[in-house]
Amino acid sequence: MNLGILLREHHDGLIKLGTREDNPPLTRPAPANRLVWLMARIFDLHIHTTKGSADSSLTPEDLILEAERLGLRGLCITEHAGPWDRHEFAAFAARHNVVLIRAMEADTDMGHILAFGVDRYQSGFHHAEELSKAAHVVGGFVVSAHPFRGVLGQHHRTRPYLYPDPDEPIPREPETAMLHPVFKLADAIEVANGGTSDAENRFAADVAHLLNLPVTGGSDAHSTHGLGRFVTEFPDEIFDEAQFLAALHRGDFRPLEGLRQGTLRPYRLRSQQGE
Repeated sequence: MNLGILLREHHDGLIKLGTREDNPPLTRPAPANRLVWLMARIFDLHIHTTKGSADSSLTPEDLILEAERLGLRGLCITEHAGPWDRHEFAAFAARHNVVLIRAMEADTDMGHILAFGVDRYQSGFHHAEELSKAAHVVGGFVVSAHPFRGVLGQHHRTRPYLYPDPDEPIPREPETAMLHPVFKLADAIEVANGGTSDAENRFAADVAHLLNLPVTGGSDAHSTHGLGRFVTEFPDEIFDEAQFLAALHRGDFRPLEGLRQGTLRPYRLRSQQGE
């Protein structure tokens, strides 16, 4: 199946995809209609490019090309160095037929946090509490990213992100892990992360279930190879950052998987197994 795909229909929990052979190719609309036409319900919430992430090999231009190949119209660029300059980002977005959201992934004293709605990186954002407070003051939204990476297995770090203190015990049960203070600051938990093991993703899903927190999916792509591995679905079409933030605050979204294989489906949370 050609992976240049367009979302076509929902059926029994699966999102079937049609190829460009069964659907007429999209054409760029007149500028006056661009905002009406340019909408998305499926977003990759966690992407890094060479523009603002030193560990990424994904150029902004290659990001757009790969997203178009996959039929993915919603992209959140979450750079390590902070959000892109607002004006530069707007100019880049205006050249492409995808919905682009400007965001950041901050390395904090409580692990990595995705921050949406924050205009720029500020001194003090390495403290999770300061970042969360600043985001909420401006109507932003924060997500605890891959919180349990390295908790259940080996990772390149000697200690997991959430438990850097060598004297601090690493929890092995969700009932203990849910007590970490980051979850009092986060608006949601990333439970489907493309750079994290399945076991650790599902451990995060168990914690989110116990806390009754919303859950997200994102590829954490640093190259074209992983883009869209996990994505997040919203019930309504979104065409700008204001609508995107409003949708996040409503909490009505869910992670999906399977885009790169040609069939989107809900990410199977451990709490759903056997139901």
